[in-house]
Amino acid sequence: MIMYDDLEPSEKVKVYDKGVTVNKNGSNGVYDMLVGYRTGDMWAPKLSSTEALHTEMSHFRECIEQNKQSITSGEIGLRVVQILEAANRSMEQQGQPVELRWERIPV
Repeated sequence: MIMYDDLEPSEKVKVYDKGVTVNKNGSNGVYDMLVGYRTGDMWAPKLSSTEALHTEMSHFRECIEQNKQSITSGEIGLRVVQILEAANRSMEQQGQPVELRWERIPV
């Protein structure tokens, strides 16, 4: 299980070693299900503490100064906004699925 907490000053990402195993023990074709729960360690990878907006703006400036292609595009940004809007509509409809239609944006 992976958890992300943006408000946590350190250990924003935590990886928990948890799981379930199902063992089948049977005789003569009759199975008894035995469920085993596993709880292990937690691992928190070290992440950069640099503000995400600062990293984004540094990349943007670098693209302008060095005439580079950006990692993402306006089209990708639009798709992110469309996904967020669809998620909002879904929540307003008590979790009903909302269809997304991708249209190519003319350049």
